[in-house]
Formats: sequence, structure tokens, C-alpha cells
Amino acid sequence: MRNLPEKNLAVELLERLLEGEIKSKFASNLAQEKKFSELLDSVIKRYQNRSIETAQVIEELIEMAKKFAAASKRGDELGLNDDELAFYDALANNEASVRELGDEILAKIAHELTDSLRQNVTVDWSNRDSVRAKLRLLVKRILRKYKYPPDQQEEAAQLVLMQAETLCEAWM
Repeated sequence: MRNLPEKNLAVELLERLLEGEIKSKFASNLAQEKKFSELLDSVIKRYQNRSIETAQVIEELIEMAKKFAAASKRGDELGLNDDELAFYDALANNEASVRELGDEILAKIAHELTDSLRQNVTVDWSNRDSVRAKLRLLVKRILRKYKYPPDQQEEAAQLVLMQAETLCEAWM
């Protein structure tokens, strides 16, 4: 990419490759998909506004691709499968929770959430308010059990349920 004569084409090609990578790799992980999409948009906007040169944007996009690879390996390092990693990322979206609880506790919470939600999810759970309320209560109980920061519990529960909606299609 660095050696292509038409730098604008290289930027366009890298942007499309990374967009495709985000959609395919992080389709079932809402937190990571949002994070990397925003990062890509930020770099491209700075390039379009001429805040950064073509060579610099190419370097930043290549670095972003390396971050994708590292993000994919995180699950192995934490001992989590893809579903558990998606819940872990939803919980770790809050910096305070990572500082207070640490990776190990968040991984335990993600593992327990995955097991509990998998057992309690029904086909039409997202359409039925009573089932949705039951799952919300289940998520909040698990968060309280592990002393997840109370001021962030509501947001975390919301993210976990959105993540569950994304994953439950594969579970059924």
C-alpha cells in the first residue's frame, strides 16, 4: 500500500478493506464494531478535511489494521470465546469498571452472563416485555453480585441486552 503511486487510491482501498473487516469481524460484537467504526471515521474525516497528509492517513490505517488483529486475539488471552468476549467488551466499555474490577472479574461476569442468557433466551424474547424485564433483572443481579460500579449498571445492562439481541440469532 505504501508503495502505490496513486496515494488517494491506496487510501480509498484501505478504507474499504477496513470497513469490510469491521463489518465481518465485529458484526456480533457491538462495542468493538462501534469503537473501530468511529476510529475509522475520525481518520477519514481528518484526511478529507486536509488535516493530515495522504502518507500519514495510510500509516494510521495500517496501524488500525494491526489493532484489529490484536483485538481478535484478546479473547484467547482472556480465556473467552467470541460470545463471552462480546459481553466482556460491553462491560469494559466503561473505564471505571475496568479500573475497579479488572480483567479477571470482568471475564468471570462475561462468562456467567453468556451462560445465563443462553439458558433464558427464548425465540421471541426481544418482543415480549415480560421476558425482556426478566432478562434485565438477571443481568442486573449478576452485575451486583460482582460489585459492578452501581452508577454504570444501567448503561451496562442496556449494552448487555443489546449485545444479547445480536447474539441470540446465532444461539437459536
